[in-house]
This record gives sequence, C-alpha cells and structure tokens, in this order.
Amino acid sequence: MNFDVKTNLKKVLSDLPSGVKLVAVSKYHPAEYIMAAYEEGQRIFGESHEQEIRQKVDVLPKDIEWHFIGHLQTNKVKYIAPYIDMIDAVDSMKLLREINKQAQKNNRTINVLLELHIAEEETKYGFSLDECRQMLAEGQWRELQNVRICGLMMMASYVDDPEVIRREMTLASDFFDEMKAAHFANDDNFCERSWGMSHDYHIALECNTTMVRIGTSIFGPRVY
Repeated sequence: MNFDVKTNLKKVLSDLPSGVKLVAVSKYHPAEYIMAAYEEGQRIFGESHEQEIRQKVDVLPKDIEWHFIGHLQTNKVKYIAPYIDMIDAVDSMKLLREINKQAQKNNRTINVLLELHIAEEETKYGFSLDECRQMLAEGQWRELQNVRICGLMMMASYVDDPEVIRREMTLASDFFDEMKAAHFANDDNFCERSWGMSHDYHIALECNTTMVRIGTSIFGPRVY
C-alpha cells in the first residue's frame, strides 16, 4: 500500500468533533485499504456500486456498517437490501417504496437519508426543498414499515467560493430544523445532517453537519 491510510484517517478524525460520524468513502479502493482503516477503528464505509460493494462485503469483517452513497436505481435495490445499513441518497418516493419492499423481503429495516438538491449544478440528484416538503406532508412514507428516515443529505456546489458552500449548507441545516419540527419532532431517529466531503468538510462542521463523507483525504486518488 503506497498511500498511508492510517495516518490520513487519524488526521481527519482529529478534525471531527464528537458527535460527527465519518463515512470513509472506499469506492474504487481495494479491500486492503479498508482493512487499514478498520484496524484504526473505522467502521462506517461508503460505496456506490452494487457489484463492488458485494465483493467487499464477502471478504471484510461483518461488523462494518456499509452505506450506499451514490445514486441508486430502483432495480439495484434488491441486490444490496440483504446487507446495506444505510442508503444515503434517497431521491424519490418511488425509490423509498422499493427499499421498503426489498427490506421487507429480507426481514430487515433499512436506514435512509433523503437527498436534497440545493446546489445549482444540473448533475446533482435529489429532492428540491419544495418536493421534499410535499412528499413528507403527503405522509405516504409513514406507511412504510421497513425503512427508517434518519435525516437529510446534500452535496454542496463544487466551487472555490466558501461562501457559496456555506450558504447552501446553512440552507440545508435550516430545512432540517423545519422538517424535524413538522414531521419528526418525536422521532429520535431523525437526527442526521449529512453534508461535507474532502474539499469542504471544514465548512460543513460550521453548518451543523453530523455525518461527513470523506474519501480522497483518507484513501488518496481512486485505485481502480
């Protein structure tokens, strides 16, 4: 291993206050890199390709908490439903229903985050704030017994201007407060504000994040 995963992980963890979870984004990195982080105590890893994560699940320790962090197609849910701990980017009611259906088949409850589309980049997925408001207000999600909505996720614009990033993350944080009060006031599971990646997690820490997704700063450039 020509990249010092353990040293990099320690540095990132030293930046994070207690109460902020680290999702180590291990996609495109080999199992040995994940094991190096695992040996330092890291247990949450993020992947975004069904076949890649399946191979890793088979060979790595069973107490790893796997997060699916990429855009997830409904026809792929059945492959990850037996083992995935959290799906971090739910962007439609249709996808939420399919996760519930496949979780039910596996006699499991799957944690999810609702993805917000706040950045102005067209390539981003997610609910607009109004779409998310409407979906939660309609209440059909309450009938889904095998999914647990644990919070919100967003990706800020990939720009150099920290004020743009801060504005988007603050908007997401304020929206979390609004949805918490409106729909989840008595639900302790709805607690995650997931924003912040390698290039902007220091700003995210100022904007109430509880979960950062960091890959490059730990594992280096993608290996495959």
